[in-house]
Amino acid sequence: MSATSPDPAAPGRGRPLLDNPRADRVKAVRALAGRSARVRHGQFLVEGPQSVRELVREEAPRVRDLYLTEAAADRYDEIVAAARAAGVRTHLATPAVLDAMSPDAQHVLAVAEPHDVALAEVLAGSPRLVAVLSRVRDPGNAGAVVRAADAAGADAVVLTAESVDVHNPKVVRSTAGSLFHLPVVTGVTLADAVAALRRGGLAVLAADGAGEHDLDDLLDVAGRGGSTGAAGGTRTPGTGAAPDLALPTAWVFGNEAWGLPDADRALADAVVRVPIRGRAESLNLATAATVCLYASSRAQR
Repeated sequence: MSATSPDPAAPGRGRPLLDNPRADRVKAVRALAGRSARVRHGQFLVEGPQSVRELVREEAPRVRDLYLTEAAADRYDEIVAAARAAGVRTHLATPAVLDAMSPDAQHVLAVAEPHDVALAEVLAGSPRLVAVLSRVRDPGNAGAVVRAADAAGADAVVLTAESVDVHNPKVVRSTAGSLFHLPVVTGVTLADAVAALRRGGLAVLAADGAGEHDLDDLLDVAGRGGSTGAAGGTRTPGTGAAPDLALPTAWVFGNEAWGLPDADRALADAVVRVPIRGRAESLNLATAATVCLYASSRAQR
């Protein structure tokens, strides 16, 4: 899967290098769509021009191989140029080969190595905004929250051990490249993550429709003093004190179907609801997460 091949930008590139959709290399790349193959080989798929562009731009040393059709190499010549500059092994293939590797890659595909990030490493940078996903199983939602966290200027995302694999192809695609812009911590329990974040000086807020605090009310008084949080050293779980969104904050978001159970909500410093002014029964997880993260981002600005 990683043999050296001629560079697609070199002379004589008219003949595709890979033209057999049933080749072992093609099967090996396609297998990375499954978790067992990802774990066994220590590699994952990055599909589509946007995600591959950000991968090559931000994390080139992690790229094992880049695959494109001739047409894609012409259309996305900036990806090819960046890959060449970084010494990334680049392969041309026929459309049939790229389709066999992944039907969702738009003929631009990379194989990369994961970058494991420890929560202690994140906390060493004194983060001010962190998103925590607890038991989030839907890959599209998980990826959308990573993308929203990136857009809101968050410092990191944490996926608990019971959440979806962050290297699931649909998660990677849904992040639209944001996976390579900020640290993503995986494999921790919610209790351990909350304890570490609190020790790191962040207030821990759980987002829940039945929360005791209204997000708009918290925004109205953010940064004015009087409210408390873990960073201020005066908040303990369950006291009901209003958190200050202007302080360093970690937001905890629960499962798409059942949200956060009582035990998980009890771990937080406060439970906050996003106000629903219309007739909608609830908000999609990624939408609610986006609203909460942007509220903190605005308060901290």
